[in-house]
Amino acid sequence: MQDIDPDDVLAAVSASFGRRIVGVISVALLGLLLIYLAIFQPPALAWQLFLLLIGAVSLWLAVRMWQATRHTVVLTETELRDTAGTVLATMDDIESIDRGFFAFKPSNGFLLTTKSPGPRTWQPGLWWRIGRRIGVGGMTPGAQSKSVSEIIAIKVAQRDMGPKD
Repeated sequence: MQDIDPDDVLAAVSASFGRRIVGVISVALLGLLLIYLAIFQPPALAWQLFLLLIGAVSLWLAVRMWQATRHTVVLTETELRDTAGTVLATMDDIESIDRGFFAFKPSNGFLLTTKSPGPRTWQPGLWWRIGRRIGVGGMTPGAQSKSVSEIIAIKVAQRDMGPKD
């Protein structure tokens, strides 16, 4: 885990303990329910295998979500990164930000478009990246995501206006 100087942090987005518990338990219960149905109320073999597979994937997702949401996404003057040390985007690389109602973004979050593509990755409940698009949010409070996205929008607008004379 990377040490982050609190003086460098402009804003942060993190999942609260209550949101983590509710989200992870919901996904884990779904997985357990699907496995229970496959074993004790077995449908046709193909459907039984399907239920077992989706149940196992749900349990795996619950574990991944618990691990991912223990981290925080932090915004500094130069970059957006998480406390695991992964740089989501540098401020120079951010092309645009979308917080609109119809944007393909995580719940309570925002969508960034970068100038250059990055590796495809996913931290369930916190953030994801596919090519040039980065979605931040999910199990995070809307107020935190909104403040981070507004600061990014201001910094991008200032950068695009050019240097002050």
